[in-house]
Amino acid sequence: MTGARLAAEEFLSDLGDNQPPASPEHWDDILLVVTELAANAVQYAPGPFALRMRRTFDGVHVTLRDTNPTPPAPRSFNPRTGGGGIGWHLIHALCDQVSVVPDERGKDVHVFLPW
Repeated sequence: MTGARLAAEEFLSDLGDNQPPASPEHWDDILLVVTELAANAVQYAPGPFALRMRRTFDGVHVTLRDTNPTPPAPRSFNPRTGGGGIGWHLIHALCDQVSVVPDERGKDVHVFLPW
């Protein structure tokens, strides 16, 4: 999980050298989404995961590949009891687009965020 965040920070730093984000929050949103996707992969997938990031004409496309073919599903969240459940909701709130492409070996979660 830490490796994914560090890789995302390096990608964004290189990207920001050439084209800074339109808003400083975009940087933080991308790092938060990468962290949430990686945490979900560690918690719910039985094997390693892979992170890919690329610049698009209007933002950043993040793909996280894991070994669990089951698509993520929102869980109820209760701030009084804790226990998670907010990550998938947060990803949907911060991203312009979210899609999941499962296959027999796992799934790709694609998210698009503004830059």
